[in-house]
Amino acid sequence: MSVASRLAELGITLPEVATPAGAYVPAVRSGRYVYTAGQVPFVEGRLPVTGKVGGEVTPEEAKDLARTCALNALAAVSSVAGGLERVARVVKVTGFVASAPDFTAQPAVINGASELLGEVFGDAGVHARSAVGVAVLPMDAPVEVEIQVELADWAE
Repeated sequence: MSVASRLAELGITLPEVATPAGAYVPAVRSGRYVYTAGQVPFVEGRLPVTGKVGGEVTPEEAKDLARTCALNALAAVSSVAGGLERVARVVKVTGFVASAPDFTAQPAVINGASELLGEVFGDAGVHARSAVGVAVLPMDAPVEVEIQVELADWAE
């Protein structure tokens, strides 16, 4: 099944690529790999919720936000790879969770991103991962996710 068909089956439409909030680009292609910048859970150009996970933001809300981050990352990948059909596999996911001092379930939050990638790419979506708790993220976002993918056809 193609990635486009899988997205349609899941009822997912890729968002527009988020406008960078600084002096960087959303994704860079280097040979057979695409690296994304950290993607916060923008929905139509704004954060739907802000604050710390385990404080103002519940772990369940944060898991959904991590899924949104992954969708934004896929949009960034698609923009430089010539589409998601060229993705051979997801290699690495790094997730950052703005955490209340006693919150320790960062991996459960970042599962939102990992599960989405598995739903979209199947076995090719299984990846290495880091889930890191941090004091604060840009714009007081609760989560940020970056991904690295390998392309099947990487000729420039």
